[in-house]
Amino acid sequence: MTREQRRDQLVEVARGLFAEKGFEGTSVEEIAARAEVSKPVVYEHFGGKEGLYAVVVDREVVRLDLAIHNALTRQQSSARRLIELGTLALLDYIDESPEGFRIISRDTSGGEAGSGSFATILSGVATRVEHLLADHFERSHFPSAMAPMYAQMLVGLVGLTGQWWLDSRDRYDLSRQEVAAHLVNLAWNGMRHLEVEPHLRSTVPAEPVEGVGRAPEPS
Repeated sequence: MTREQRRDQLVEVARGLFAEKGFEGTSVEEIAARAEVSKPVVYEHFGGKEGLYAVVVDREVVRLDLAIHNALTRQQSSARRLIELGTLALLDYIDESPEGFRIISRDTSGGEAGSGSFATILSGVATRVEHLLADHFERSHFPSAMAPMYAQMLVGLVGLTGQWWLDSRDRYDLSRQEVAAHLVNLAWNGMRHLEVEPHLRSTVPAEPVEGVGRAPEPS
């Protein structure tokens, strides 16, 4: 193998092990053994397990980000259509790359590699769609300043549901199109009826916890 081919091989081997066992559960010895190389080869290319993990995470983040970027920018679309495209892009990635998604969504350890945590990735996706929501809010006479928060909520909804779908596909026979349709149903129908000044309907105070927040009994 050339140096580049060896590097790519090690990344693929490590990707499978990290998805299967997590960062802590995977050793350099296992990676080297599965790749049929000596441990020094792994250290030579990546400096150690942390460096290899960072490369694996970075590749998955780039792949997911590119998929969502392409989905949201390939055509001018309505707000509902953009929600559909973004949702399908994430679910397509999960369907095509379950190992990669397991790594970035569940295993955020590994020192500096933690900067590629799932929360950070989803936050970046939300930032990308803020202006799209702001445009929709302005046309709907809803405060556009709220767009960043709503973007985080929508992306979080899709991301967490994606995690559930990956874990539950064997129990619930749901295709990615079905999951996307239900996600869009909740997100879009909720957005269509946004209140300009939302407030909570529940005004009943919570029951006090025994011994907390009560005046002392008279002696």
